[in-house]
Amino acid sequence: MKINQLVTVQNVSNQKRWQLQSTTILCLGTALLVCQGGNATAIEVENNQSQKTASVTTHENLLKQIDRYNQNQSFSQVSNVSQLRDVSPTDWAYEALRSLVERYGCIVGYPNQTFRGDQSLSRYEFAAGLNACLNQIERLIAASETVTREDLDKLQRLTEEFQSELATLNGRVDQLEERTTFLEDHQFSTTTKLSGEVIFSLASIFTGDDANGNEVDRIPVLGDRARLAFNTSFTGEDLLLTFFSTGNFPFFSDVTNTFEGQIGFSEDVDNNLRLITASYYFPLGDRTQVVVEGLGGFAYDFADTINPLDSYDDSGSGAISYFGNRNPIYNQVAGAGIGTRTNLGDNFEVSLGYLAGGASDPLEGSGLLNGPYSALGQVVFKPSDSFKLGLTYVHAYNASDTFAGSNLANFRTFTETEFGEAVPTVGNSYGVEASWQLSDRFVLSGWGGYTNTLTLSTLNGTIDRGSLDIWNWAVTLAFPDLGKQGNLGGVVVGMEPKVTDSSVQLAGLDNTDQDTSLHVEAFYQYQLTDNIAITPGVIWLTAPNHNQDNDDLVIGTLRSTFTF
Repeated sequence: MKINQLVTVQNVSNQKRWQLQSTTILCLGTALLVCQGGNATAIEVENNQSQKTASVTTHENLLKQIDRYNQNQSFSQVSNVSQLRDVSPTDWAYEALRSLVERYGCIVGYPNQTFRGDQSLSRYEFAAGLNACLNQIERLIAASETVTREDLDKLQRLTEEFQSELATLNGRVDQLEERTTFLEDHQFSTTTKLSGEVIFSLASIFTGDDANGNEVDRIPVLGDRARLAFNTSFTGEDLLLTFFSTGNFPFFSDVTNTFEGQIGFSEDVDNNLRLITASYYFPLGDRTQVVVEGLGGFAYDFADTINPLDSYDDSGSGAISYFGNRNPIYNQVAGAGIGTRTNLGDNFEVSLGYLAGGASDPLEGSGLLNGPYSALGQVVFKPSDSFKLGLTYVHAYNASDTFAGSNLANFRTFTETEFGEAVPTVGNSYGVEASWQLSDRFVLSGWGGYTNTLTLSTLNGTIDRGSLDIWNWAVTLAFPDLGKQGNLGGVVVGMEPKVTDSSVQLAGLDNTDQDTSLHVEAFYQYQLTDNIAITPGVIWLTAPNHNQDNDDLVIGTLRSTFTF
């Protein structure tokens, strides 16, 4: 119910004017306020020393609104105070109630003829009583009768018991009004919210060999990554996301010559600002969320990766490595396209998506359907709030690389590096992910992934047609609120993608990874404030590039994340 008319009561008491936005109905000293849903009606008491009687002016629409509001209430009008079974002559407010009932008809009782004077009023109860009072006052004015000072004093007495509470509430209301006015004056847009993230990170390779067995230079670096997101909603349920990014934090793979241990927030673009994501999310019915990706879409935009260490923002928080965020098979799904996420009851969730890497390229071998693409299907089973199990399938054409693990596991990039041309591939990947929250402070998660990559052509007689079997796995430990609320501790132990079997013949090169490298990662995200977090972390790689002849790599970083 919206009430916006002003009722004026003139009296000899002190002048007060009240403006209030609240969700309650109140009597404030010598002023009455009726508030519902952020709209207020003020009954204003003004000073008039020359008048000993009061007159009331009101608008017909106000009475009509309140009357319509009162038609739905189930309380009964009281014509005599004796009808109220729980009110006795010994009660301190008995005479005041009697006057209100008999002269003004302002008291509305419950159907069981009780008044319940010791409990708080609901908005319905107060609105019904106020309606009766206003109707009666209007009739008195029409009959040229007066409202005496004595009667107004009785009305005021009924509110004096709550003066301290009302004074406190009034102070809070004033503060809310000031904050609301400030926000309205300084809002970025009526439909768009601006959010951002800036990372400063100090990092270094402490020791170890690159993929070719050469000792890596121990040179510390200080870099940054900055991102701005424009979050626009047109209906309150949709979201248009435009995401800009820049930075100069290096990819250590340029030094180690392997994708293993890649730091997730790397962005070496010489601080040139670029648009990296343009996506539109909207609901389809009550259970389905749809996302249309114009640029920079990823599988985690519409599929749950089931890892509490995945922050879904490329390591701005959570795990510090690319591998530690999620099962690498999700990394094959990127580009422009569409994805959906549907809840089937309370226990099942289904995700489907199609993304093309060269969707905006009109040349032959590119485009939305003729170029590199990936299609994902996933089912998540949630038998309880603490446990989730996911089954994931990804089909990819010329998009099988995960940019984690050994060089050979990223076959297209490997062949382009070794032979100057990328070999066409078709990949089928299967993943199992699980997460079990054992307590409020400990979550056990993990995944396993298998990819079969089929090569489609030969390259100058060097590469024969064949396929590769690629495996990866990880176990993650998450410690939410470690030390204090908002903190996060994390441990990742796993094997980045490794080629275990291959029928592809490589002239003079191994066609499988001969050894096994373990990825061990630990970090502690300390939340200084709601907007500032400091995260020291370390990544230890045994047998880099799955080659035990290479000395272990140890990479350390100190990540500082600022959000706004």
